[in-house]
Amino acid sequence: MGLRLKFNLVLIVVFLAGFAAAGWVSRQLLQENARDEVVRDARLMMEAALSVRAYTVDQIRPHLIKQMDEVFLPQTVPAFAATEAISTLRKKYAEYNYKEAVLNPTNPRNRTADWEADIVQQFRQYPDRGEIVAERQTSTGRNLFIAKPIQISNPACLQCHSTPAAAPPSMLKVYGEANGFGWKHNEIVGAQVVTVPMDVPLRKAERAFTTFMISLAAVFFSVFVVLNIMLSWLIVRPIRRMSEAADKISTGDFGVPEFAEKGRDEVSVLGSSFNRMRRSLEKAMQMIGDQ
Repeated sequence: MGLRLKFNLVLIVVFLAGFAAAGWVSRQLLQENARDEVVRDARLMMEAALSVRAYTVDQIRPHLIKQMDEVFLPQTVPAFAATEAISTLRKKYAEYNYKEAVLNPTNPRNRTADWEADIVQQFRQYPDRGEIVAERQTSTGRNLFIAKPIQISNPACLQCHSTPAAAPPSMLKVYGEANGFGWKHNEIVGAQVVTVPMDVPLRKAERAFTTFMISLAAVFFSVFVVLNIMLSWLIVRPIRRMSEAADKISTGDFGVPEFAEKGRDEVSVLGSSFNRMRRSLEKAMQMIGDQ
């Protein structure tokens, strides 16, 4: 096995190990960055919904509450306002979703799906848990969701949700008396759920990963070619010349020219040593021939 082949085998083994390690690490980092991007988007949407809720309670509801006796205005309901605001946003970003998922809602559109009901039950089981961040597979691909509990911390909410008798008659005309009642103070009745698709960030991560690995392979190939040229020019070629010269000298042919003694690297030192050995051997052969 030649020196070049040994060198290339070692280089290839080292590259493959480094390539695999770099691929695994980079893929993990890119996947984590993609997930972090989705979480940031989901948190931004959640904060937008919370801001709309707070604005409705502080700025809208106080000015319209007196009209509730005559006509029910859903715009005064924080959950309705937040859902409508995010629905406007979804006209441009249809894949994003926000829902005020409630086990026993007044508005039927807020009723929990099975997986949302499981989230609400988790909040009920662990009341101190303020947030759930997880992923789920849907028919459209992987989605990440952030959920926060809806807890009846404001006693004023019970005016509309304790009993039908206490609720505004205008609300009963719209939604009836069958749903949305029986809530209790400090009870967790639902969850705010923001759903964000992971497909786009994951595709970006895959493209970045593919580009990185192709670039890494191209760099290795370039380094591999350059190292082989240097190995051939600086090591293999001089050693091969020395080997051919040694073969000729061993048969008594001293007409081989000496190697140029330039530089201080190992090959140059070896060439100088070879030249001294050649001269010594040539003199020894002359001395033997003179006897």
